[in-house]
Amino acid sequence: MIVEDEPLAQDVLKQYIDQHPSLQLTAICDDALEAHRQLTEHSIDILFLDVNLPGLSGIKLLRSLPRPPSVIFTTAYPEFAVEGFELDAVDYLVKPFSLERFLKAVNKAIAIPGKSNAPEPGYIFVKADKKVFRVVIDDILDAEALGDYVKLRMSNTQHLINSTLRDLLEELPKNQFIRVHKSFAIALNKIEFVEGNYIRIAGKDIPIGATYREELFAMMNRK
Repeated sequence: MIVEDEPLAQDVLKQYIDQHPSLQLTAICDDALEAHRQLTEHSIDILFLDVNLPGLSGIKLLRSLPRPPSVIFTTAYPEFAVEGFELDAVDYLVKPFSLERFLKAVNKAIAIPGKSNAPEPGYIFVKADKKVFRVVIDDILDAEALGDYVKLRMSNTQHLINSTLRDLLEELPKNQFIRVHKSFAIALNKIEFVEGNYIRIAGKDIPIGATYREELFAMMNRK
């Protein structure tokens, strides 16, 4: 559900939601009172909530909900972020935000167990080639930073996504994926062998950076 009083912002969110294969838009509300009524009538998994609303603010609306859904704040005022996170908001999108940033927030919302009726977190969504792709986490082999993009290699395909390696790792399970070089991250369960300063994964040799070597072997020894 979108709670937003600016038509342009409503249109952007609706466009992003329409592109997402796992989201279905239930309602668009111009103010907090209408949103409160809709929340009593519908089961909402993710609430895109503007902070600055006419009458009752988005933050006050969230405070009034006994069992709120996953909330992603949307606002032009970044100074409200701290208060939003104190209310257990999933994420905080500062306008104008890109589809990539939107996807990151939605991936975080989907990954919260028991919060809503959202799917179990066995996958993430990424944008590549002007499309949104569903990527099964267990299919990921490794990721390589290429400037403003990341080449994500899977068992049977690959995607060039608009993301940083650091942001991608935030969306993946920390006990399964690790950075091994300033330009590479890998799936631990896809390692074939380690030889010298290289890791072999699905026929590809991936370098191990000196600053990442100790943490890599520590995680390997815990398996």
